[in-house]
Amino acid sequence: MRTAYPAIIHAEKGGGYWIEFPDLEGCFSDGDTLAEVVMNGSEALGLYLNALYEQGVEAPAPSAVDSVHPEDGFTTIIATDPVTYRRSTKSVKKTLTIPEWLNIEAEKRHINFSSVLQQALIAQID
Repeated sequence: MRTAYPAIIHAEKGGGYWIEFPDLEGCFSDGDTLAEVVMNGSEALGLYLNALYEQGVEAPAPSAVDSVHPEDGFTTIIATDPVTYRRSTKSVKKTLTIPEWLNIEAEKRHINFSSVLQQALIAQID
């Protein structure tokens, strides 16, 4: 689920660049080169959108790029996949119930329950 937002890239006086997203207050990053600021901007965007998701807040719709007119810098579109950042969050412990015979057979085969459950859940979600 790739998402894209307009961004403004500014040149720093001492070298390097910084990037901001007009639709997302407080979402910004920087970098030494244009390539780095775009990459860092994509990461900042993904983390920001994931934080909104975790808080139960709906992300604002992205503005049309031609409606963004910076006083300095230039406008571009930055894309990210916020699902990537959701999947990189911490692990949680879950208790589950399975039939006894299934538990015995799985333990005989040294099956990793967490790994199998994660794979099955990812397959169901994707």
